[in-house]
Amino acid sequence: MASVPTAPVVATGLVGGYSAARLSGRRELAGVVLAVAGTVCGRSWLRSRGPVLTGVLLGTYTAAFGAAHPLAKKLGAWPSVLTVTAAATATTYLLADRPSASSAQQR
Repeated sequence: MASVPTAPVVATGLVGGYSAARLSGRRELAGVVLAVAGTVCGRSWLRSRGPVLTGVLLGTYTAAFGAAHPLAKKLGAWPSVLTVTAAATATTYLLADRPSASSAQQR
């Protein structure tokens, strides 16, 4: 399991980034929130899962951010952000945060 539960950090980065930009009117603030959350997650993934999975998860996080923009034209802003956040968070949980079978047996 990751040293820090990263799925909530992914969700915070995506929803928090959008919220920060929307409330402040400054898009670059969204970038700061996204970058901070991505850095926290990336460091945790690198320590616990290695560079390949870190790349996959950072790619998923970045793709979710990018996909929210065109999806917003079809669904609306908040539904789009929540949809991509759910997908990225679920992926993160399954690949990085979910306890392995061996750690569950040790309890």
